[in-house]
Amino acid sequence: MRVKNSIKNIAAGIGNQIIITSLSFVSRTVFITYLGVEYLGISGLFTSILAMLALAEAGIGSSIMYSLYKPVAENDHGKINQLMRLYRNAYLVIALIVLFFGLSIMPFLEYFIKNSSIESINLIYLIFLLNTVVPYLYLHKNSFLNVCQKGYIVTGVYSVSSIISTALKIGILYYTQNFILYLVVESFITLTTSIILAFIVNKLYPFLTEKVMTKLDDDTKQNIIRNVKAIVLQNIGVFLVFGTDNIIISSFISVTAVGLYANYLMLIEICRTFINQIFNNLYHSVGNLVANETKEKVYSIYKVSWLLNFWLYSFFSIILAIMLEPFIILWIGSEFLMSESVLIVLVILFYERGMRNSITTVKTTAGIFHEDRFAPLCQAALNLTFSIILVQYIGIIGVFIGTLISAIAVPFWTTPYLVYKKVFEKPVINYFKQYLFFLVVGFGTYYSTKFLSDFIVIDNIFTLFATGLICLVIPNVIYLAIFYKTEEFIYLFGVFVNLLKMLQVKLKLYKEKIPMS
Repeated sequence: MRVKNSIKNIAAGIGNQIIITSLSFVSRTVFITYLGVEYLGISGLFTSILAMLALAEAGIGSSIMYSLYKPVAENDHGKINQLMRLYRNAYLVIALIVLFFGLSIMPFLEYFIKNSSIESINLIYLIFLLNTVVPYLYLHKNSFLNVCQKGYIVTGVYSVSSIISTALKIGILYYTQNFILYLVVESFITLTTSIILAFIVNKLYPFLTEKVMTKLDDDTKQNIIRNVKAIVLQNIGVFLVFGTDNIIISSFISVTAVGLYANYLMLIEICRTFINQIFNNLYHSVGNLVANETKEKVYSIYKVSWLLNFWLYSFFSIILAIMLEPFIILWIGSEFLMSESVLIVLVILFYERGMRNSITTVKTTAGIFHEDRFAPLCQAALNLTFSIILVQYIGIIGVFIGTLISAIAVPFWTTPYLVYKKVFEKPVINYFKQYLFFLVVGFGTYYSTKFLSDFIVIDNIFTLFATGLICLVIPNVIYLAIFYKTEEFIYLFGVFVNLLKMLQVKLKLYKEKIPMS
């Protein structure tokens, strides 16, 4: 059942990602054409500021979700309802806190914005703020579907929502060029989507609407509080590492520079989100696995997921390194390029962060929050120190180098150490040996692919497609040749074959339902 639900979630996620990616390109092109890169920069800046405020959530959701895995696996309705009530109340308080601090920041917005001519900044920010606060009122319902491994329902609803929202926003930009109306429509769609999902959850799990008469036991409460304290520190650290780039760039360089970076970030995040459609859905399966299986079973599945993790992240890193700049030139023009050195650092960051996906999933689903609670703060301190110093001497690339230095200095070492010690009970040197092997294979594959792709001069859509074909074929052929005899690949291939069989059965059943003419 775990594999079946994971496959459903992954298939839905990938389908959703194809839709969202197509829409995002159309939407971004129209946005830049009718509003310009400065509005894009403001959008990125306010998103980062509100992400800082969202630290009020600080892992409460993650801790309660972790507590839900066992009662969901045991079908304990009473315990589930107790936790869901706590979840709902916590998010109501969080929504009020974010709203309060969000309003408190409004008088100081000018200090975050350098070289901008955009009007109605406060009104734009207020709409962004409301768009952040409202979903908290319904977020506990969405999360429950994910814990129950029915994330494909959430994905499906968001797909339809995104199509409607993007179509409306494109129409607004085309006919009115009104950014405020654009944001209002986005807020309305977000609220409507949240309400629809809450209604679906109540229909699927009617016991969630029952009045809760009993209190949560003290042990569970204490465990949640302990984990929340640890995750608070972790989430603050994570934001200060990944959420402050736009704020630093806007404060020290310009809002326009944030807009240029936003295009690179969008393409990188499309790749990351595509991969995460697989790993976010596996996350909840691993949570169920950790709660019910032996350490050896968890370790064997982890190794499978890590191979898949490397395969996907190195593959997309190669594509980004070779094709991102030519794509931007053909898409919106060479004036939207940053330096090649910026691209190199961004791709390295993408790969390094991505390669921690599998090990971080095991760490989180195993409930390891307390042991490394100060590590993200150490990483954040390094990141901010190096980023703020370097941006003043070498410009925008200094922001990203600061992030890379902090990542290699802290989580690169601490996360695998804790998981191998606490969960797998194996020497962590095994992790770093395999990591080095993956790194050598990845670099060799990149240079082989780059060598062949350099024979093509990308100056139109056809040469871009030809280069893309090389980037698609060469890495996968090399990886197949290297990994096809490993246990991990054999397991993955078996899952893939089972998926094809499931699709064949469903297609056959669908054809049988169609009456013959």
